[in-house]
Amino acid sequence: MNTVIPDIDELQARLGDQLRRLRLARDLDQLTLADKAGVSEKALRNLEAGRGSSLSTLLQVLRALDRLDWLDTLSPVASVSPMALLRQRPERERRRVGRPRRKAATAK
Repeated sequence: MNTVIPDIDELQARLGDQLRRLRLARDLDQLTLADKAGVSEKALRNLEAGRGSSLSTLLQVLRALDRLDWLDTLSPVASVSPMALLRQRPERERRRVGRPRRKAATAK
């Protein structure tokens, strides 16, 4: 099974589209959000259009949309360490299973 990995342009377009939909869901126009984020309207337009933008612009827009929590999904913190789980598991007791004994051959 081949997994198609999207190129950077596709990923930027998807991110921009998600930001645009979030902005519209909050009933904000681009100028209002740009002012709230402290970025230029052109920078916001470029970000939403997937034409590239700076990381700083992305972070300022996410903060203005109150969605910095998106960053947590990039690298979620494990609540339980898999290695700690292995260490807590009781060691299994080994049990020796013997072979059934063969009957001795009897002479006729």
